[in-house]
Amino acid sequence: MVDHRIVFTPSGLSGTVEHGTTVLEAARVLGVDLDTVCGGRGICGRCQVEPAVGSFAKWGLTVSLDALGERALIETDYHGSRPLVNGYRLGCAAQVCGDVVVDVPASSQRHRQVIRKDLDLPPITVDPSFTLWYVEVPKPELGDDFDGDTVTAAGAIGKAVSEQHGRTEPSAPFAVLAALQPALDRGDGAVTVAIDEADQLVAVWPGFVDAAYGIAVDIGSTTIAGHLCDLSTGEVLASAGRMNPQIRFGEDLMSRVSYVMMNPGGERQLTASVRGALDQLIGELVGAAATTRDRVLEVVLVGNPIMHHILLGIDPTPLGQAPFTLATNRRVITTASELELSLPNARCYVGPCIAGHVGADTAAAILAEGPHRSVGMQLLVDIGTNAEIVFGDSTRQFAASSPTGPAFEGAQISSGQRATTGAIEGVRIDVETLEPRLKVIGVGPWSDEPGFDEALDTITISGICGSGIIDVVAEMFLAGIIDREGVIRGELAERTSRVIADGRTFSYVLRGDLGGDVDSGDRIAVTQNDIRAIQLAKAALRAGIDLLVEHAGNPPISEIRLAGAFGAHIDPLHAMVLGLVPDCQLDHIKAVGNAAGTGAVQALLSRSLRAEMEQAVCDVVKIETATEPRFQELFVAAMAIPHATAEMPYLAALVTLPPPVERSEDGGRTRRRRTGTSRPGATE
Repeated sequence: MVDHRIVFTPSGLSGTVEHGTTVLEAARVLGVDLDTVCGGRGICGRCQVEPAVGSFAKWGLTVSLDALGERALIETDYHGSRPLVNGYRLGCAAQVCGDVVVDVPASSQRHRQVIRKDLDLPPITVDPSFTLWYVEVPKPELGDDFDGDTVTAAGAIGKAVSEQHGRTEPSAPFAVLAALQPALDRGDGAVTVAIDEADQLVAVWPGFVDAAYGIAVDIGSTTIAGHLCDLSTGEVLASAGRMNPQIRFGEDLMSRVSYVMMNPGGERQLTASVRGALDQLIGELVGAAATTRDRVLEVVLVGNPIMHHILLGIDPTPLGQAPFTLATNRRVITTASELELSLPNARCYVGPCIAGHVGADTAAAILAEGPHRSVGMQLLVDIGTNAEIVFGDSTRQFAASSPTGPAFEGAQISSGQRATTGAIEGVRIDVETLEPRLKVIGVGPWSDEPGFDEALDTITISGICGSGIIDVVAEMFLAGIIDREGVIRGELAERTSRVIADGRTFSYVLRGDLGGDVDSGDRIAVTQNDIRAIQLAKAALRAGIDLLVEHAGNPPISEIRLAGAFGAHIDPLHAMVLGLVPDCQLDHIKAVGNAAGTGAVQALLSRSLRAEMEQAVCDVVKIETATEPRFQELFVAAMAIPHATAEMPYLAALVTLPPPVERSEDGGRTRRRRTGTSRPGATE
């Protein structure tokens, strides 16, 4: 037989094959990444290639039009599940009849790279833990054997996979045995099997199945967010979220641990509630993707250590007291049924934790944002009821957590609420008139723009969410309404009716009646206690940041990344004004959204990235803020706005910071009058 040379692009892999060899067979021999599920039957349409014609000096080849032979019947009468692109050939049908150059498009690569902008995913080489293979198993006859072995359903399927796809014969673990023969019967011998990285059958379906799915979930203390992905293409098909029902046992993590301590059997209630919510979320994702639960093969779960333990049914109380001992800091692999999730074929991968209060969600965020890959020192902050902080570069990484509490999410704030329609999410205060402008969720224009009042016919302004709280406190400071100690200046009541008496302190009214008591009607105001709650939360976070920076030797911070649902909506300038983050070039502060969710999706779709995450957490130096003698000192310094001792040259170049309050002879406070604009765009 005549041999021909075949070159595959973009890989550049090449070799010689016999005349009549199919492109798919040549790809297998040469190790080319060419996708297939049906094994060359023209059913799946995944092995499409684009032939090239002409002279190729690089390889010393001249390729003719008939180099891949005439189109086969399965190409001219193609009815596969994926449309045959004009000009493409099916690799399972096209035969090498001369020297040939063929391009394998990204859509035909099993380990293709995908980019998902909605999750801010970087390019990912899809390399999941499971692959699908379609086989046709001949019906056994009495007396048949396999080289002396008794004919079995597991053996017949395994042999068919080996012979028809040229790969290792898979084993059949106990969990899948009962499904094998029924699938063979219903498919009349034709089945699709899922095989994991250990060459084990994990699922079987009658007939041809084109896709299987995985789900990545970030279990937060407040919200649970999930994404359903196609394991072969990497496409995110559905995303959904819901409130964590454990909130009824306590807003923050420590209150939930206290609930368990004070209520025998309370841990079982917490476990049942989060597993139930997770199963409901999975049902929502499966429904949105128009698929079925049996097609889900894996669930990747990340969360903070307390969520991690509660989900797994492990007593979380050791994490509520020193030395904050984890049950394990390694990954946990189990079945979905063990976690009471209605997914008959799925296994669950629970990511590794880092320390007693730095969990798998931080591990996933590290994978997504890559401080361990950074040239300069990156500060990664995931802001929630318990803030996780990572500081490092490619040579060293430090991690800690700070108990910020729920103030940043609207709890413990007099007019606070979660980020839902009707919540104030943005505030700007005019430095001359002290009048506020408001941005409300669900309303397009700002409060001083046309159309705002008309929108309120259908939407009621109901409170302030986390990003609005950060905005208003920072704006109150820039406008001189509060001083560096966070005290609302009562003397401004003579200048504006928005500063009103509230017992022995004062409040600033954002919306509603400006007369009478502070509790009058539907008034939305910022009270002195609100300011204090934010100061305490931000001081806890900032002290944790400063502690890590000190442990690293006080190197310059090259970039700051704000993660989490809350961090994604913080105005970077206001975060710096408040002192929430250290001084930094403004364009080096980036909101990155749900980095933990992004990392969970990466770990779902790529075995190499999953291994990278597991290795990265091993190298992190854990700093326990509760035992650090410097933490309290740093906390006190961080109570001031922006900070009591830290220099802020980058911030000073962007805004005019208010001068210190002058004390009068009788002990009262006065302030030097300022003129001009306090910051860029203050009165836009």
